[in-house]
Order: sequence, then C-alpha cells, then structure tokens
Amino acid sequence: MLSDSDRLELLKLARKTLEAYFADGTIPTYHTFCEALRKRKGAFVSLHNGAELRGCIGQLFPDRELYKIVQVCALSAALEDSRFLPVRQEELVCLEIEISVLTPFRRIGDIEEIQVGKHGLYVIRGGFRGLLLPQVATQYQWDRTTFLEQTCRKAGLPETAYRDSRTIIHTFEADVFSESKFRRELGL
Repeated sequence: MLSDSDRLELLKLARKTLEAYFADGTIPTYHTFCEALRKRKGAFVSLHNGAELRGCIGQLFPDRELYKIVQVCALSAALEDSRFLPVRQEELVCLEIEISVLTPFRRIGDIEEIQVGKHGLYVIRGGFRGLLLPQVATQYQWDRTTFLEQTCRKAGLPETAYRDSRTIIHTFEADVFSESKFRRELGL
C-alpha cells in the first residue's frame, strides 16, 4: 500500500484539481517523482459533505498512472455522479475528500472467503456489474450475506444472484484514506 506521504500527495492533488477546475475550468498539469503514484492502480474518489455523500466515482481497470486516475475521478465525482446534483464551487470548502486505492481483483469460489471490513466486492453476471467498496459494509454494519445482497442489487440483479453459478464474484482490498487524517498537514 501507500506511505503517508504518498497519501498526502494524492489528497493534495485531488483538492488542487477541484479548486483549479472550479476557479478557471482548467485541470492542473501535474508530475510526480513518486514511483508508487506512477503505477497503474484502480481507485475511487469519494466526496463527503459532513455525513452526506456528494459523489463517488472510480476507475476499476487502470489505463493510466494512479495520480492521473485520482485527478479524473475527483472531477467526475464532483460533476458526473448521476445520483447527485453537481458540486457547486461554494461547497468545496465543506467537502472532505476520501480516496480508495484498489488492489487487483481476485475471483473467489466460495463466499466464505469474503471478509467483511477487509474485502470489497465486484459482482458480474452477463452485462450486469456492481461494486461496493470495503468501507461500505463496515459503515452500514452489514454481515457477509447482506453485503453480497447489496452488491447484487447495485448490479441490477436479484439480491440472491450471488448464489447462482453464473454469477462471478471478485474480492479486492482498498487502501482508504481521507483528509480528516491529515488535517494538520493540509492546513484544514
């Protein structure tokens, strides 16, 4: 996983990307010498206003470096999450940024392999797909069955679809960090 300095760099980059875009419509050009941030890894950026989610967008299959994915996902979470109205510039000061850097997916053969709080789930059947991050199950205090059911629902499948042999279940882990841990370093 990432070091605290790597995490801090990504959080700063996400915040600066949002501020620049809302100030003048630009996306800042950024380069890093950090090798961990130049690797291709999937990631999600979640924006929270207090306890309220304001946007969450991720890229599962990385086609570019992690730091670039964070920039794209930060903007997409603010502007393109269809569940919410776009973030307004005056909201930026109230938003807390959370980043989840994903490990590669691992297909499982037995649901007993799923560890709630450690694993996220990615469910696939035909053209239906659904993903829930590990912290979602913890936040709602779900057990394994409820986590599976909710991931199937998110995929647009019946809640019991995880029992169907045609349903493919992957687990993954996530390095989850937010601005709240780095308040002093970020000047918040």
